[in-house]
Amino acid sequence: MKLFLVLALVATSALASQRRYDGYQVFEVNPKNKVSLEVLTKLRNERSDVYDFWTDPRNINLPVDIMVPPAFASTFINLMRTFEVDYKVKIADVEAMIEAGRKDIAKPIIRKEPRLSRAGTPRYSLNWESYSDLPAIEEFLAELSAAYPNLMTTTVVGQSYEGNNMNLVKISTGGTGKKAIFVDGGIHAREWISPAYVTWLIHELVENYAAHPQYVDNIDWYIMPVINPDGYRYTFAANGDRLWRKTRKPNPGSPCIGTDMNRNFGFHWDEGGSSDLPCGDTYNGGVAFSEIESQIVRDTILSVAPQTMVYLTVHSYGQYWLTPWGYTSDYPADYDQLYDLAVRAVDKLTALYGTQYTIGTSTNVLYVASGGSDDWAKGGAGIPYSYTVELRDTGRYGFELPATEILPNNAEMWEAFKVVAEDVMAM
Repeated sequence: MKLFLVLALVATSALASQRRYDGYQVFEVNPKNKVSLEVLTKLRNERSDVYDFWTDPRNINLPVDIMVPPAFASTFINLMRTFEVDYKVKIADVEAMIEAGRKDIAKPIIRKEPRLSRAGTPRYSLNWESYSDLPAIEEFLAELSAAYPNLMTTTVVGQSYEGNNMNLVKISTGGTGKKAIFVDGGIHAREWISPAYVTWLIHELVENYAAHPQYVDNIDWYIMPVINPDGYRYTFAANGDRLWRKTRKPNPGSPCIGTDMNRNFGFHWDEGGSSDLPCGDTYNGGVAFSEIESQIVRDTILSVAPQTMVYLTVHSYGQYWLTPWGYTSDYPADYDQLYDLAVRAVDKLTALYGTQYTIGTSTNVLYVASGGSDDWAKGGAGIPYSYTVELRDTGRYGFELPATEILPNNAEMWEAFKVVAEDVMAM
């Protein structure tokens, strides 16, 4: 009987342990010619079940970050040598980095009454000195909405596949005829810095309203902090996977779970840069808007699209400010206007700490990626200015950006968002 009890405890422990990445390495590889670029692209499209491309093959002489399992390290190195692809180890042990990052996860706060600052104003469960799970983010939204009902409302606009809330925050002083900005975050689950910025943005607009009332008096803000709540929650779960990217709906006929939401939007869907394989990290879902989460985001954006001038979807990593299109190397007809606003926003961002961002269309600066929310927001919903913002860093830490960088990242990005807001007020 004791033996069975021990075995049961071991099994339970195994089920409750997060996926480990002992011995996994991240290689930075550099394709020097067209052939080596094609080899990496083929590897990305056909073996993403083995090799996790943290950044995608883009152009010749542009580095690519690839996580390689220990069992495939020799095969991978031999392949790089065969096709004369320069490579180096960027992260020697991914699990060691993940373990180091666990200290950056916020501990649950249990309290019977709201904390107050010396000035008597509420203090909230998020302090942006650590990364917070979905329940903590929802608690923050509820607290802030209750404290500032005349500025902020939080609405559940739907539920994810696993039943998590899809929250929409509206920040407004009321009135009609106002232009709007739509912001979302957390479309890729492992990009923790994204919800960390988007929640901070909500805090800045609401809690610090008095410091810059014009941004709320003259603009309605619609913000969805985590649009892939199942995936995001899974990256924190005891039995989850810190580096999970996709949604969590099972794929019929496949042992693999999830769709890449940012390949699932229905504007030039499946026209390159996505995978038709359910096990691929860029799996496009088999049909546009296959995911309930994508459908909810689509319908929410469409409900406010007539007043919305700017759509900003917040990702990581790489430090890019990207414009459509992602499905083609052609430029939008109004690219000059898109580019001009991006340049002025990034200039203000860089002025704070010197952080450098690259600006351009998704395809020409990074890679072809059809089915993205930014392309759909512009081409499908008709929002004039649509951007994907890839936050810090450029790959030293990748998705494990230390929590010490959250507040500096947020402060510089706020400088850029202020430029966007000022332009919207002038439109």
